Amino acid sequence: MFLILVIQQYPLGSKIILGIFFIAMSYIFLNYGMKMIEMGYVLKNKRPLYNHFYLRLRRLNKNQKSILRNQFSFYNKLTAKEKKYFEHRVASFIKDKDFIGRNGIVIGDEIKVLIASTAVMLTFGFRDFYIGIISKIVVYPSNFYSNTNKAYHKGEFNPRLKALVLSWEDFVQGFDDGNDNLNLGIHELTHAIHINSMKERDVSSIIFSDTFKELSALFSENESLRDELKQSNYFRNYAFTNQFEFLAVTIENFIETPQEFRSQFPDIYNKIKQMLNFRVKGY
Repeated sequence: MFLILVIQQYPLGSKIILGIFFIAMSYIFLNYGMKMIEMGYVLKNKRPLYNHFYLRLRRLNKNQKSILRNQFSFYNKLTAKEKKYFEHRVASFIKDKDFIGRNGIVIGDEIKVLIASTAVMLTFGFRDFYIGIISKIVVYPSNFYSNTNKAYHKGEFNPRLKALVLSWEDFVQGFDDGNDNLNLGIHELTHAIHINSMKERDVSSIIFSDTFKELSALFSENESLRDELKQSNYFRNYAFTNQFEFLAVTIENFIETPQEFRSQFPDIYNKIKQMLNFRVKGY
């Protein structure tokens, strides 16, 4: 009320300028206040204050929704409300990325939906789910020759080109057996999410990267843990190549065999769950 009385004393042009100024300042203070509140919440609870807030939910077409329902089992674990959010995110991810087919492969709904769904599954606990470091997704029919290291690959993520490159044959095989802890799409997308978290400062990226540091500290404080992991044979040997590969492999295991993971290595399991803010039934 006091501000309104003050503004009324000025000419019309000045009133408009002052009004805009006070609105802008109010927005800045409100935005800053919300960030401070959320930061306190994040420090205490290790997760965002909220994940889902949309002015309008995007929808998949009939064929895309059928693919999601019949070929992506994770989707069927969700509640009705979560399914709507998941569909919105899949549609948004598809719209945001440039899908490119190589060596004769035709990009259709199946390729778009299944790759986008894998990305959305991994980031379903994130507020920002786009994985901004990916701008294009290149799909080959099978393994392809990579100029990066002059070798044939099944998949790779190139941060310099902002490109996720996948063999469709191997991507599909990753979902044929949902309990073998071997999934190309999950593995390569985890690399992209990991690198993205190191570059971005949104709340989900901060939680991901900070939890990764906590996970690294867990290993440094417990020297016998690495040997225990190897001897268990639960994680394939490739996990012990470096810290990036270890994370990608552990998230493959987390998604595909969560109960066994939690039973054998509860501390690591809980760190991955915190890192992804994964709050889906069965995890």
